[in-house]
Amino acid sequence: MADRDSPISKAEGQLFDPIAMEVFSNRLLSITEDMGNRLVRASFSPNIKERKDCSVAMFDGKGRLIAQAAHIPMHLGSLSGGVETVLGDYGVDNVREGDVFICNDAYLAGGTHAPDITIVTPIFWEGRCRFFAANIGHHSDVGGTYPGSVSPTARTVFEEGIRIPLVRIVREGELDTGLLTLLAQNSREPADRVADLKVQIAANERGAQLMLELVRQLGIDAVEQSIEDILAYTARRLRNRIAALKDGTGSHVCHLDDDGFGGDPVAIRATLTVEGENLTVDFDGSGPQCRGSYNMPKSAMLASVYYAVKTMLDPELMANEGMFASITMHAPEGTITNPTFPAAVGMRSNTAQRVAASVIGAFAHFLPRERVMAASNDAMPAMVFSGRSRRRPGTYVYVETIGGGAGGRAGHDGADGTHVHITNSSNLPAEALENEYPLVVDEYSLVADSGGAGQWRGGMGIARQIRALDDDTFCYASSEGTIVPADGVFGGGKGAVAHIIRNRGTPGEHEIPANQPRLVLAPGQSVRIETPGGGGFGDPEARDAAAIAADLRQGRVTPAAARAAYGAEKAAEAERLSA
Repeated sequence: MADRDSPISKAEGQLFDPIAMEVFSNRLLSITEDMGNRLVRASFSPNIKERKDCSVAMFDGKGRLIAQAAHIPMHLGSLSGGVETVLGDYGVDNVREGDVFICNDAYLAGGTHAPDITIVTPIFWEGRCRFFAANIGHHSDVGGTYPGSVSPTARTVFEEGIRIPLVRIVREGELDTGLLTLLAQNSREPADRVADLKVQIAANERGAQLMLELVRQLGIDAVEQSIEDILAYTARRLRNRIAALKDGTGSHVCHLDDDGFGGDPVAIRATLTVEGENLTVDFDGSGPQCRGSYNMPKSAMLASVYYAVKTMLDPELMANEGMFASITMHAPEGTITNPTFPAAVGMRSNTAQRVAASVIGAFAHFLPRERVMAASNDAMPAMVFSGRSRRRPGTYVYVETIGGGAGGRAGHDGADGTHVHITNSSNLPAEALENEYPLVVDEYSLVADSGGAGQWRGGMGIARQIRALDDDTFCYASSEGTIVPADGVFGGGKGAVAHIIRNRGTPGEHEIPANQPRLVLAPGQSVRIETPGGGGFGDPEARDAAAIAADLRQGRVTPAAARAAYGAEKAAEAERLSA
């Protein structure tokens, strides 16, 4: 008898050919990967062309996700929300061949925050809308009170930049240049907005070409049946994973440092309930809707939950609509996990990191020790600089999200200096940054002693220090984990907290709060961010002396910290081995 998770086994009452399914699913993924590569290569802004802060996906005519490239997990929310809004506002009978839609609004168009602009393109075959190509780009500025269009102290979405409900930007093949100009001129970098939006439209055109080539090769009936098979198989496979868990309930609580205006930490509580093949994720007990912009729109919540479930139960599972069938989510209205209009949502990524961490933590009640992971940095540290551009008339806006330490797990130290959970962008190389902006990278390194001690150490945070060259340089640096550190598990130590330091190495050096978007730098002044480290896994006394010695040689741990964490005797042995 075939294995229950083999594609040849029964799923949703059907039998599948494993080879045909693998070939077809990879054809779909190759289409989205091609779209994504072209979007990155052709874009003008460093945020997309260098940092790859973008995502692409393909949907069927019913609005179901059929393939998503391996880009930013959070963007699944905006991509799905945009397609759902097209179907809800127009329906497949009222879109026309050659139409392209644009949106970003969290309340009107299924978006997650204003800088993420979604482009949705219907794909027609024989006069009917059969598919949708969709992509999203994080634009470095779309207006609002502060450069970067994100501020923890924003109280409403009206402070966060231009709100774009679902509108046609291309009507039956004709670009609406007036609308494009309107959108671009609401940004501090209008030329980049025009160029990148045109590239986003073109990336979807490429996806449509490739999807239609697949239909011409296989036939529309075969393509649609293969899609049904893949979705059914994915649903069956995830149900099998859930059914393998013991029935019951488990909860975990993470905390944001504050709500954007100081005050007490804000709870994010996830309660998982397993009943047979079904999983319920409930956020009852999470904190109230924030005064600041840490609130999570529904589409962002769903994307974060789907990511966490896939990560913990089946990392190789295909990312498509089949994942959603057996997961039910509940978030009480008026809380940070389900805000009411017009609550600000710009900082939702930090909350999403904690949401993912709370779901992953709750899975510890169901999974064996070897599949449990210590807390990662569970934040989205970021830096924004803005000022007069030297390269062209007007203003520049530099945005960067920065990695931190991942949590330790059985048999493995946590990864150092990495993005975790719902973010997955690249760094902006120092050379590219200094070529593009009047800024200098003074330091870009890992932070010693930032990973939590344990049998398997937590990953290290990152230090990034940037110096201004011009007057009146706006700067905003942010990170969660400045107060609440990453927890270890099974006796592992906590990771180090984040720090934001102004003018480090000078007589004026001082630490500044994370939520301070009004900082202005003079020439020669700098801001440094040290991101949080990951928690450790297991009792530090069980760590091998040779592993500690390697940490000492590589500068990951200082001798003083090794003695404090692992004891004088083992640290001395490690120092001898490292000599």
